[in-house]
Amino acid sequence: MKTTATAPRIARRDGIVRNGTRIVPEEVPIAFSYGGSTHAVMMGTPADLTDFALGFSLTEGIVSCAADIAAIDILEAGDGLDVQIALVDDAADALRLRRRHMAGPVGCGLCGIESIEQATRAVPNVSAATLTLDHRQIAAAIAALNDGQPLHRLTHAVHGAGFFIPGEGLVAVREDVGRHNALDKLCGAVLAAGRQGHEGAVVVTSRLSVEMVQKAAILGSGILIAISAPTALALRTAQTAGLTLIALARGEDFEIFTHPHRIAAGVSAHVA
Repeated sequence: MKTTATAPRIARRDGIVRNGTRIVPEEVPIAFSYGGSTHAVMMGTPADLTDFALGFSLTEGIVSCAADIAAIDILEAGDGLDVQIALVDDAADALRLRRRHMAGPVGCGLCGIESIEQATRAVPNVSAATLTLDHRQIAAAIAALNDGQPLHRLTHAVHGAGFFIPGEGLVAVREDVGRHNALDKLCGAVLAAGRQGHEGAVVVTSRLSVEMVQKAAILGSGILIAISAPTALALRTAQTAGLTLIALARGEDFEIFTHPHRIAAGVSAHVA
């Protein structure tokens, strides 16, 4: 499926009205099916779907590693796509047991959960992650993410998520109309490349809600950087998980909210 479409539009710029067109991202229903049964349907961008399947399966607790997935097949299904995921026996058995107790899936990044408690579930503790960054590296990560989003440059309507490793730069970038989807795709790309989450920092273009913190911690990264602001629950979750959360990053300006020991801010004095 195509990832973009061209739409006619009327634009007002500097007091002048002109007819023209704009490139917009496609948004389609993407079903994730395990063992022939649909688990969740997400609205997303039809690209990098193998990464999406792997990352979604990881962050939703369906698998614990890439080896738990035996095969991924992507089929067109009407106006959408059916991503059929075959699990190895142990993972498939665990999912069947889980389904017996499911009340029903919930959208917006919290798919297949069974209770309110699961929405605020405990996440892996990443206190042991030793990666550190300075202010220049944070600025470089943000700049690289901006440069590494071809779909956003065309449409200005998608989110991006990147994985930054000092000395290597941004080793993976994924885009989607959904911020959770972009991060799931990134998690899948990192795992598929044989990387470990603690090697790098996750960088995103969106606000930091609790699901974004949960997904970064499940990946194993100790640093999460965003250009927008966090929620209070995201901060509490990051603090408990031992994750360094940086938000409102604009060049070398940023705000550190949790576990600042991993960041060299590059200032000569602290202002009270």
